[in-house]
Amino acid sequence: MISSTKPATSPGGFRWLQLAIGIVCMAMIANLQYGWTLFVDPIDAQFHWGRPAIQLAFTIFVMTETWLVPVEAWFVDKYGPRIVIMFGGLMIGLAWVLNAFAASLVMLYAAAIVAGIGAGAVYGTCVGNALKWFPDRRGLAAGATAAGFGAGAALTVVPIANMIAASGYQSTFLTFGIGQGLTVLLLAWFVRPPEGVEAPRKKRLNLPQSAINYTPPQVLRTPVFWVMYLVFVMVASGGLMTAAQIGPIAHDFKIADTPVTLAGFQMAALTFAISLDRVLDGFGRPFFGWISDTIGREHTMFIAFATAALMLLTLSVYGHIPVVFVLATAIYFGVFGEIYSLFPATSGDTFGAKYATTNNGMLYTAKGTAALLVPLASIISSQFGWQAVFIVAVALNATAALTALLVIKPMRRAFILGSERTAGVAIARAKPALGENDLLEAPASYEGLKKTP
Repeated sequence: MISSTKPATSPGGFRWLQLAIGIVCMAMIANLQYGWTLFVDPIDAQFHWGRPAIQLAFTIFVMTETWLVPVEAWFVDKYGPRIVIMFGGLMIGLAWVLNAFAASLVMLYAAAIVAGIGAGAVYGTCVGNALKWFPDRRGLAAGATAAGFGAGAALTVVPIANMIAASGYQSTFLTFGIGQGLTVLLLAWFVRPPEGVEAPRKKRLNLPQSAINYTPPQVLRTPVFWVMYLVFVMVASGGLMTAAQIGPIAHDFKIADTPVTLAGFQMAALTFAISLDRVLDGFGRPFFGWISDTIGREHTMFIAFATAALMLLTLSVYGHIPVVFVLATAIYFGVFGEIYSLFPATSGDTFGAKYATTNNGMLYTAKGTAALLVPLASIISSQFGWQAVFIVAVALNATAALTALLVIKPMRRAFILGSERTAGVAIARAKPALGENDLLEAPASYEGLKKTP
């Protein structure tokens, strides 16, 4: 198998430290997305702007966070991960300070842009760094890193809710914003990229991995990338809608403050749901990443997406029952979050490790595209009720499950095997003109090899 990358020379144990730093950094930006739902109704009560107008800030945040990741990834490749994460820490702290003083929708939207830029800088850098440090365990590494984002809010949901009730949402924005920003700034000093990237071995037939490193322009010209992008949008739209609207949904179902007792714990249904959602979301990301390292990416996608469709269907029919609301949303987020481990791992497997940060960043913009549907959910719910929103999300997840298994799986295998055969022929033809050292450093892509004399 041929690769244009050099073996990594950093100590094996050091990469686990880098993974841990990335996880904590991700936890510090989690509330920008998953804690947002707690602020929606208090903001509306203060200014009466209406839920759709306030939720537009969430959409702006997600779009900014995702669509700028490829740009931020370019800065990572050029200047290294440390400075990009430091910049992200400054921006996320500033964003919540702005939210604390926002007295107009314009200022709220401006804060969302700042938050999105900061979160994207941290998210894209941490996931990309994990993919490079762990070419042999991409699913687990990406899942563990993404778990910080999924579970990071779990420890702070109750304190945020309590502080909002006791001191108001403005004080909560200010306190948590400063704390989160300073933590990221401190940890950024210890982030390092690997000195080299080791090409993964094909350990099993159901886990095809490319030895070819595709540049971002090459990736954008491949049909398999756009099919993966479409499936990402399908699944992410339902999860973003539920994450942003779970508070309003619980209030409309009139169960938000209803006590629910599970496993000896009792909390209000909404607080219980959000806390449990974050725990299972965080657990599900590395778990499904590990599963995908074993049984394959597409099989894992099918299991997760099909389960998500079932839970959304349950919410549409029985969501008004408090205990069902808590359990169904928890299971749903437990399988939803895996898109943030499976798609980065699948991207690295398909397009190589050298440009993994930028290539995954391009795929991650699908989350921003999906965010466009979040305000639409509020509009549909006001006209037809939340059941209609859930049914649309069920259809999208079911379609995504079938597409992963029946379309993406054969497309990826054909793409990887076909490209490697083409590259092998090109290298064989180039051998007479190249020395052994030249072959090791030759561009490991067909486009690069075509230009080799």
